[in-house]
Amino acid sequence: MGQQQLLLIILGVIIVGIAVAVGITMFQDNAVDQNRSAVIADMTTLAAKAQQYYAKPTTLGGGGNSFVGLTADAAGLGNLASTAFTNNPNGTYSIKTAGTATTVVLHGIGKTALSDGTFPSYDMSVTSQTQTPTKLN
Repeated sequence: MGQQQLLLIILGVIIVGIAVAVGITMFQDNAVDQNRSAVIADMTTLAAKAQQYYAKPTTLGGGGNSFVGLTADAAGLGNLASTAFTNNPNGTYSIKTAGTATTVVLHGIGKTALSDGTFPSYDMSVTSQTQTPTKLN
């Protein structure tokens, strides 16, 4: 083989290596974006359940126009969803700040690691009429 052919082979290997590296990075970024979307979707479901709890009369197991029964422990979270939902392949969810008469704050942590080794996390402030997500990282 001539020198020119060897240089072309080496150049081809370098180009393929770069393409593979870019592809892996794009795949990783897409996985993180998908996990972020899934965490927000799950938190929106929990927020809707919190709003249902707020509106349901206390005689039927609800809050009677209050989020007070949504405590920041397993019992409070149990009023919204089962353990299988609060720890699923998308993330782990909890009540960050116990409910007051007008608001409750939910917390979600994704399960796909970011490039710095942390995990995507969000808080969602819920009132009787609104759901406001806040990206933490």
